[in-house]
Amino acid sequence: MLADPHAWLAFLTLSLLEIVLGIDNLIFISILVERLPPHQQNRARLGGLALAMATRIVLLFSLVWVTHLTQPLFYVGEQSVSGRDLVLFGGGLFLLVKSVLEMHQTLEGAAPDPHRRPLRSSFTAVIVQIGLIDIVFSLDSVFTAVGLANDLRVMVAAIVTSIVVMMLVSRSIGAFISRHPTIKVLALAFLLLIGFALVAEGLHFDIPKGYLYFAMAFSVGVELINTRIRRRQDERRRG
Repeated sequence: MLADPHAWLAFLTLSLLEIVLGIDNLIFISILVERLPPHQQNRARLGGLALAMATRIVLLFSLVWVTHLTQPLFYVGEQSVSGRDLVLFGGGLFLLVKSVLEMHQTLEGAAPDPHRRPLRSSFTAVIVQIGLIDIVFSLDSVFTAVGLANDLRVMVAAIVTSIVVMMLVSRSIGAFISRHPTIKVLALAFLLLIGFALVAEGLHFDIPKGYLYFAMAFSVGVELINTRIRRRQDERRRG
């Protein structure tokens, strides 16, 4: 395997794709852990990504079961419904509801009440939510791995590498989202878009992922330019 250039090419290609496919998961985790006390946030972030890696590896080693997810369970009219469709539909609905609630909380804020403590989530609740959505995001990751590589060792190595890379950048991405409210709203809008795409895919309406990622990258680029302009305007006012 080490001497096979095709294996290395598959590994590098798959690692890059896994990182790209993991961006939505990383955004979701970064927003969820904000509800935790500061001393628990990094542990939850790393724990959530480790859980994502474990989920994907377990699914890879359960390829027979995963392939059965695509087989019809029942029919609605002439349309077949598989286990994968149900998982994607349920996960998409979960993301839609979670994104709308988080966006409302971000935009409106908590109602002023001096006797009420700031809203916090428990560490266990955050990890459970991360685990649930990891299953949904892992399905796409595993199907991509199976489609690109034939060697299980290459698939596992690519998944581990991509998760380690995300672990290294997760804290800085989470801090950046926290520091810039408009970026957080944009990230929540991404999750809303991804949730809609998952629901559509569960209903057999395929939305090419390339369009979604291009829209996300373009929006981030525009927002970064706006952030830089606002910073310069602030500096001129102070100067």
